[in-house]
Amino acid sequence: MTEERKGELFIFGETVTWSLFPVITVLSYKSVPSMVSLAVSTFLSSIFFLVIALYKNKLHELKNLLLWKYVFGVVFFIGILFYSFYYFGLTLTTPGNASIIALFEVFTSYVLFHVIRKDHFSFESKVGAVLMTLGAIIVLIPNFSSANFGDLFILIATFCAPLGNLFQQKARQIASTETILFLRGILAAPFLFLIAYMFGQHLVWVEIKSSLLFLVLNGLIILGLSKIFWLEGIARISVTKANALGSLAPLFTLLIAWLVLLQTPTVWQVASLVPFFFGVLLLTNNLKFRHNKYGN
Repeated sequence: MTEERKGELFIFGETVTWSLFPVITVLSYKSVPSMVSLAVSTFLSSIFFLVIALYKNKLHELKNLLLWKYVFGVVFFIGILFYSFYYFGLTLTTPGNASIIALFEVFTSYVLFHVIRKDHFSFESKVGAVLMTLGAIIVLIPNFSSANFGDLFILIATFCAPLGNLFQQKARQIASTETILFLRGILAAPFLFLIAYMFGQHLVWVEIKSSLLFLVLNGLIILGLSKIFWLEGIARISVTKANALGSLAPLFTLLIAWLVLLQTPTVWQVASLVPFFFGVLLLTNNLKFRHNKYGN
């Protein structure tokens, strides 16, 4: 199996686990304020990665000062800005709206990595990215309501993520995934608790206890396991391609809602399977456009 194929499989794994994120996060809001939920989940994820790093004897990587430089960039753009805007956005909009707006990250990543940094992105991959985005839009059209501040916060988050992913790619070249994510979580958590306090949100044990299951799931699965998949994936394929493949997440989110909440799939959702199918084939190089022998 090639490294690129491994990267694609890691991203598919991340996509499936990440699709749980909007639903679980909103469920945690029933008793825990948004930023407290984020801060607690982030702290739990850092403990998760600390255990793995200790088991694999990777903490010696923390001696590398260049790693700290890269991780501070990750903490700022993803650990603080991206997740803060996303969590605030979910308090003011629906998971469906958040999912479709988050797809704008495919575009912002393309601009940063392909237009500005000149990373290679084949024509087939470009068409595949468009089809993936189109599929997600078809899925979510019936759920998309009028724009509000929550939608705006999600949109702003999509501008922060590519910069954080750039630093994560650099960090992954010199350190293990578990060390990077432990450092990211343990550095971001205090800032997130401070932001929660500034917005009048306080850590109350009774509230934490009532939503502990959702906080643990977010900390260990969403901000834990899925982030391992993500870093391992973008260490092998481009961030732009990874984001395009991640466009499957909204479909998985709606399928989970169907199984858990008994919401029957619509015609729109079924129709979206067509561009999703061809988009995945193009992005994974299982479908190519024919080139003539003159290379035109």
